[in-house]
Amino acid sequence: MHAEAEVLARWRVCILGGTGFVGRRLAARLSAAGHEILVLTRHRERHKDLLVLPTVRLVEGSVRNAALLRREFRGQDAVINLVGILNERGRSSHEFDQVHVGLPQTVIQACRDSGVQRLLHMGALGAAEDAPSEYLRSKARGESLVMAAGRTGLQVTVFRPSVIFGRDDSFTNRFVRLLRAIPLVFPLACPESRLQPVHVEDVVQAMVRALGDPRTYGQGYNLCGPRVYTLREIVGYLAAAARVPRRIIALNDSLSRLQAVLLGFAPGKPFTLDNYRSLQKPSVCNDGFPTVFGITPSSLEDILPRYLGTARGL
Repeated sequence: MHAEAEVLARWRVCILGGTGFVGRRLAARLSAAGHEILVLTRHRERHKDLLVLPTVRLVEGSVRNAALLRREFRGQDAVINLVGILNERGRSSHEFDQVHVGLPQTVIQACRDSGVQRLLHMGALGAAEDAPSEYLRSKARGESLVMAAGRTGLQVTVFRPSVIFGRDDSFTNRFVRLLRAIPLVFPLACPESRLQPVHVEDVVQAMVRALGDPRTYGQGYNLCGPRVYTLREIVGYLAAAARVPRRIIALNDSLSRLQAVLLGFAPGKPFTLDNYRSLQKPSVCNDGFPTVFGITPSSLEDILPRYLGTARGL
């Protein structure tokens, strides 16, 4: 079934968030399999890497434009929503709700109006109504909308990955940039937070295999790599892999919270109070990678040396 699911008859798939870290790889993989891919983007000319893919079409416009979604969804066999944010740009902008709740609601309605039956949705591991961060709470509200739509006609599948890593990711590369910028010692907030990083190609492969597999309809899947690490272990490994030896100073809870408050005012918000709260909840899977996909997930040790240099084991 796995091979059949990955080599479907030609599908027409619209990807929201198709220019992002996961989306670019998903579009490339689906295009290589011969599917027709539509990607909505606000800046078409910035994404020449997608324009060269033979079956990918880019349409300029905002994914928040309901009329645009209804128009572009017509004739599509499936929609994949990858759009998400880690931080709100304003102090009280309610952007988490707009992106993680409002957009899924708009997407669901546009699917119904346009006759699209298949919807894949990117959630987040640890999302829950009582989660400590607004990021995780808003992700839970959006997922609830999608799963409810799956009970009323849509064929939905939700994916909940732990932190996703790979070449050009915003996780490992951000830490490497910070390690290089800060000499000698590196103050690390929430050092004992537990994470189970999953490789981007494993996430993408799971989504491709789910696309045409009826067993995944109405299901939600937690996606993790093979090993649990503390954040301190990950950052130490990144320092070794990037050959930037640093003494890591583990901050206690009070100092971690203070760092989050201060960096929340820094350009680009590299670490916020909401990020701090998200790290209070372990981002780990109780079970292995879902067997329905037939995937053996890659570890950090398998992949990181390929794009960060020679690394010692953790």
